[in-house]
Amino acid sequence: MESILVHAQAIVYTLLGLMPTAYQRDSLQALLGLFLEAQGHPLPEHSAIKSAAALSQFLNHYDWSTRGVIRSVRQQIVQELLRTRHRGRRPWLRVIVDLTTLEKCGKFKAFADLILVLQGKRGLHLVVLYLVVGSFRVLWGFRVWRGKGAPSAAQLAVRLIDTLPSTLVQAYRVVVLADTAFGSVEFLKAMRKRRYPVIAGVRCDRKLSDGRSVCNLVTKGQQVRLEGLDFPVTISWLYLKREGQWEKRFVLSTRPLKASTILWWGRKRWSIEGFFKTAKHRFGLHRFGQQTLKGVYRWFVLCLVTFVLAHWVYLSAGSSTLPDWGASATLAMKLLLPEVVICLLLVYLEQARPLFQSLGLDLQLVEVKT
Repeated sequence: MESILVHAQAIVYTLLGLMPTAYQRDSLQALLGLFLEAQGHPLPEHSAIKSAAALSQFLNHYDWSTRGVIRSVRQQIVQELLRTRHRGRRPWLRVIVDLTTLEKCGKFKAFADLILVLQGKRGLHLVVLYLVVGSFRVLWGFRVWRGKGAPSAAQLAVRLIDTLPSTLVQAYRVVVLADTAFGSVEFLKAMRKRRYPVIAGVRCDRKLSDGRSVCNLVTKGQQVRLEGLDFPVTISWLYLKREGQWEKRFVLSTRPLKASTILWWGRKRWSIEGFFKTAKHRFGLHRFGQQTLKGVYRWFVLCLVTFVLAHWVYLSAGSSTLPDWGASATLAMKLLLPEVVICLLLVYLEQARPLFQSLGLDLQLVEVKT
């Protein structure tokens, strides 16, 4: 797995090369270092090596290509996925779509129309596309849901899925895993047109073509026709415990599968929930405080890049245990951003100089010549 570490290093070198000036390269490294502290609060004012004003300028105003960053990272992701594909039967590529809310309070004048209330949560709502192959997982892209009158979450999900490159789709067998919000007629028809099988949640009151509701079904794995669909789907269900009570959850498949297989695939969707928790509480995805939409967008992009770096460093270690995101991020900082580690160490030593002097000691840095 050493080559995946090479790809992680290539991402960092490429991103630094996209920065127009040395000053901006330093700001980029400082921000990546903040995210890789993995404490959940990578705010610019917490940086020890760059001022908050400098990092704010870098995010909100400086002229560097955000699209170039996205393209470069995606290129490395595709290369890694193609490199690790085994010969023989094409493996499954789990394409997971979901909607998450980055809860916010306060006023955001530059993008107040994007701060909406959905299901009782106020904030910025993102439709996210997440790719999983074995232990390899990565966020591919996101779109901001803009409320009524704008493209729906399902329409945004279709657009995200369409951004997957043909080389990737040809190398893998794609299966789309989705929440209940993406089980609409429009979404299912769009995926059928693209020949992608879908495993998605379905509401219990969803109408069948014969007038019954999904909750009236008594046999798992039964093929039925949903109202508005001109092709059959297979439906099963499971029970989840919520607040001490068991809830019956229905799952549909656009492929004719056994009930147990549908539920097996349906449970695979939950891996994206672990990603949301990690991205928010470890890497601070929801901690954006910029006053421009460009700044918020760049915050999301750089935060998600650091998640990829930490995950790939974890994979390079070849561990079979669940990732310790704090340890993986710390190791990623040491391996990929050594200059940031040295700068932080020097800042700490300078701050500790009075302590050394109080003990009658002096601290000096001496260049070692080889």
